[in-house]
Order: sequence, then structure tokens, then C-alpha cells
Amino acid sequence: MPYPEQLCAPMRQELTNVGFEELKTTSDVEASLPNSKGTVLLVINSVCGCAAGTARPGVTLSLRGDKKPGKLVTVFAGQDVEATAQARKYTLPYPPSSPCIALFKDGELVHFVERHHIEGRSAEMIAENLKAAYEEFC
Repeated sequence: MPYPEQLCAPMRQELTNVGFEELKTTSDVEASLPNSKGTVLLVINSVCGCAAGTARPGVTLSLRGDKKPGKLVTVFAGQDVEATAQARKYTLPYPPSSPCIALFKDGELVHFVERHHIEGRSAEMIAENLKAAYEEFC
């Protein structure tokens, strides 16, 4: 059973307020990831504490530099169930985890931050990790 929308809405807004497009259906995912041109940052959002404490703030901080992905998209694990499952097909061989952050270039996964790389790290550390990936791929 998905999380209630009233619980997730503020967590969604943390990303949509900085330019993320929500992918709520499998069709949305298919239109955004496999054949994309340029760079796409995908955040698999979550209600957990590490998403709130470091993942979303870290992603937001990472976008303050000159180099950043051309497109920002997100799915919400535990709520956008089918869209999340579809998005996870493109983050293989990494096992499903949430939150997590994926950078794609021309439809190919080029950088991935798993939950265990988010837990116990500061938002600034996550931002620096992502900025380094942006420098290399964007």
C-alpha cells in the first residue's frame, strides 16, 4: 500500500521546487530515461530519514554550480510504485534502494549513488560527490 500523498507532498516539493520533474507512470519513465540526449539526473526519493536529512539537501546543493545535468527527474519509492520499478530497470546492476541518485548521459547510466553511500554522510559530501560527476559527464 503506497504512502499517503499528504505525507509525501512536502518531500516531493523539496525536489520539484528546484526544478525536478516527477515521473509518476511507467510511460513517464520511458519518455525520460532510455533514449534521452544529454544528461539526466534521477532521484529515487523516499520517506526515510536519510532522504530528508542528506539526500534531498545534497542534491539541491549540488545544483548550485555551473556544471549540472540538463534534465532533473524523480520518482517516489513507496508511492509511485510502477514508475519506481520501471526506473530501477535503468539503474541495474545496482540493487534497488531508496533513496538513491543516478546520472545518465545519452541514456546510459554513468554515475550512481546508492543508499549506503548516502547514510552517514553529510549533504555537503553528497553534493561534492555529485558535482564531481557533473564535472566529468555534463
